[in-house]
Amino acid sequence: MEKLEIHLLLEGIYRYYGFDFRNYVSASIRRRIWYRIRAERLKNVSSLQEKVLHDSSMMAKLYSDFSIHVSEMFRDPLFFKSFRNNVIPILRELPFIRIWHAGCSTGEEVYSMAIILHEEGLYQKTKIYATDMNEDLLKKAKEGVYPLERMGAYMGNYKAAGGKRELADYFMVCSDRAIFHSFLAQNVVFAQHNLATDHSFNEFHAIICRNVTIYFDKVLQNRVHKLFYESLCSSGILGLGDKEDIAFNNYSHCYEAFDSEQKIYRKIKLLDTTNTVD
Repeated sequence: MEKLEIHLLLEGIYRYYGFDFRNYVSASIRRRIWYRIRAERLKNVSSLQEKVLHDSSMMAKLYSDFSIHVSEMFRDPLFFKSFRNNVIPILRELPFIRIWHAGCSTGEEVYSMAIILHEEGLYQKTKIYATDMNEDLLKKAKEGVYPLERMGAYMGNYKAAGGKRELADYFMVCSDRAIFHSFLAQNVVFAQHNLATDHSFNEFHAIICRNVTIYFDKVLQNRVHKLFYESLCSSGILGLGDKEDIAFNNYSHCYEAFDSEQKIYRKIKLLDTTNTVD
């Protein structure tokens, strides 16, 4: 009965609001649904469905619950160190660089990339597209303001990622907040984009999407990897998270491992995807 209720809830959300969560991993989506049920002191999934379909503010709460909020500066520092040491030399040869951070959450990894590009002298010829499905998270990302208490850990990540200065050089302290300098967002476009429903919007030299697809089932993972494949230029770089693997999706044979340990891959094969089923 609960599985049926969840199916009807997600189908109703898609048909009424256009938000598609039908192919999220069932255990993850179930956990978030029950969090909202308990928070609203409801009895079951059907009672949540009634409120969601008749009250857009309830949909907004559930939408936020479904969003992924995990991010930190230079998360998994060795990934960023590998990007600096191995990918930057390739990007250096380009006249202009486009990078897509998909599922950017509150933006910490976007600012991390901006810092690396700045230190390597490439930021001025780079445009970073930072997208997320959640507008509230994007607003926080645009502000570039984070709790000061996190900076100690972030400084350690920055050094482990091969930072050439001090992380404190890139933000100012105001009360209990760290406010990152505005020039780091100068070449960043923050925009709403839903990986489950939206399409390609540019051609990129690198796409970074780390530990987002772990919340998707196999059908949605293949859709997203089709989107990434179509959005990458020839020889483009795809960076995934440490919990993800490219080996089991429909496009795995189109990439070579650039740094398999850090989940960085390079597009090597061109396919006609016009008739490929999502």
